[in-house]
Order: sequence, then C-alpha cells, then structure tokens
Amino acid sequence: MTNVPQLETIEITLFPSGVAEIAFNRPQRYNALSPQAYRDWLTAIRWAAQNDQVKVTVLTGRGKYYTSGQQLEMPNFDDDDLPAEMERRRETTKNVVLEMIRFPKILIGAVNGPSIGFGTTTLGLCDVVYSVPDATFNTPFMKLAFCAEGCSSVLFPRIMGMSKANEMLLLGRVFTADEMERCGFLSRILPKENFREQVLAIAEDAAKFSLEATKVTKELVRGFDRKFLEEVNELEMEKLAERMGSPDSFEAIMRFVEESQKKKKSKL
Repeated sequence: MTNVPQLETIEITLFPSGVAEIAFNRPQRYNALSPQAYRDWLTAIRWAAQNDQVKVTVLTGRGKYYTSGQQLEMPNFDDDDLPAEMERRRETTKNVVLEMIRFPKILIGAVNGPSIGFGTTTLGLCDVVYSVPDATFNTPFMKLAFCAEGCSSVLFPRIMGMSKANEMLLLGRVFTADEMERCGFLSRILPKENFREQVLAIAEDAAKFSLEATKVTKELVRGFDRKFLEEVNELEMEKLAERMGSPDSFEAIMRFVEESQKKKKSKL
C-alpha cells in the first residue's frame, strides 16, 4: 500500500483504480491559497507525478468553491526574514506551475464552484477540464496591480482567442461556465448533482488505459511546448515579483484587505 501524503490544506485520495484526487480543503476560507496551501499543492502534484500507482489525477475543491485564489494579507514588515520568505513563496508558486507543465500523466481539472486567480490560470495546464453549471472564472490581476501567471499569458489566448483572453486578463471580466465551454476552455459542463462522482467515473475509465500509452500520447501533444512554457513561467514570475513589490500593487492589496475587513465587521 502506497503512502498518501497527509497535508494541512489539501486532501489526497488514492483509489484502487489508480485515480488520485487532489482536493483543496479549506472550505471555511473558500479554499483560499495560503503560503501553506501552495507548499501542499507542490507536495501533492509531485507525489502524483512520481508515484507509480497513480494513473490519472483529478484536481478539485471541497465545499462551495474550487478556489478563491491567493489569500491576500498585509506582510509583517517588522520581520527581518520577510525578503527571504517572500522569495521562498515565489519559488514555491513557480515550482507548482513547473510541475504542472511537466506532469506526465492525465490531469483533469474538476471545477466544483467559483475559480479565481491562480486556480483559474493553472486550469490551462490541465489536459481536460470539467465544471458545474454555476461555476464562474476570473483573474482579478489588474485590480490588484499584479500580472498574468500560470502560463496564462500564452495559453489563454491560444485556448480562448485573443479578445476573450484579454477580457479576462486585462479587463478582469468574470466568465460563466457556459462562456468558458463555448470558447473551448472547458471540455464539458456536468450536472451539479453528483459532480464529483461523475468526474471520478470518467477518471476511472481513463485509468483502465495503458499508462505508457497515455504518457506517450501526452508527450506528443504537449512535449514540443514544454521548454517554451517553462520560459514563460520564469518570465511571468519575474514580472509578478516586480509587480507585487510595486507601490501601486501595495496600495491595491491594502485597499482589498481593508474592504474585506469592513465586510467581515458588517456581518457581525
């Protein structure tokens, strides 16, 4: 019996068929991506790639959200280790994208609810993406004075077309599942009831195929692009570090945190 990692923010389930489910598991925080969540994601995706018993991997969320994206909070500027900590966080995020670019087996995105930011951009690195009908997709990078990441600067225009990709990346428009299906981002929209079971059934069927055959075919489909996407990831993360350290981004994050705190107080 293989050892399945026990993680703080992600739940991994390995089924006898060889299907591995990696689920964001902070439903009380809408599966927001904390620094620990990025570290857990990296651990989980590396484990699935390297474990011989895993044939197909499903990436999904627990609760109402797929993921609400990066957990935004003001850093502790009194911490002498802050620059080094921020660099460690950026390296972890870059490596999550790198592992998804290099992932050798079938990777299915199962969007069980709203998907925001990094959760949305990395769906472009999945081989197949399914969604519930009421899911929404957006990347509010301009609102936060960030920039595109997760290879979305290249993959979104390819998948969605330039104009729709720019509506999402530059204008921050929220897309419905129906719109994402029509532009080819989603493979299919599945009924909300028993969504998880439906996706797992599809994954179970795929796990019956020869693992080597799926690996070879995925390499033929994606292999020629790997080095280029690795370079895109490197450049995007370099620019994102510059953006996140800029005065306009700092002000935008501060406004977001203050607005979030006000909303929380108003609900008390």
